Amino acid sequence: MARRILVVEDDLLNRMFYCATLEQAGYAVTAVGDGALVLQEVSRVAPDLIIMDINLPHVSGLVLTERLKSQAAYRDLPILAITAYVGRAEEARIREAGAAGYLSKPVTISALLGTIDELLPTA
Repeated sequence: MARRILVVEDDLLNRMFYCATLEQAGYAVTAVGDGALVLQEVSRVAPDLIIMDINLPHVSGLVLTERLKSQAAYRDLPILAITAYVGRAEEARIREAGAAGYLSKPVTISALLGTIDELLPTA
């Protein structure tokens, strides 16, 4: 059974890029473009990993990461944060919120798949 990844990205082109890349790599992918839908989709999809854009409409990816990590059911769920912000302070805030990994935009295919391989070791 394919590992499930929830992609949370408001930019349509980025969302399409992530989904196509991940599907081609053999993952089952669900995508949402609005932070307000994330908590609902996480419980519905039961992903093995979340790719979380930090700058989202309605609620930030940082807040969503904190909310998920505060719940026992999702404490061990790896979250890969992706953002255009590249400063060390921003990365530290993202990791403190509970993200297991961090990538700066623009994201390359090799960086995306390599980081996912690190966060989702083969069972």
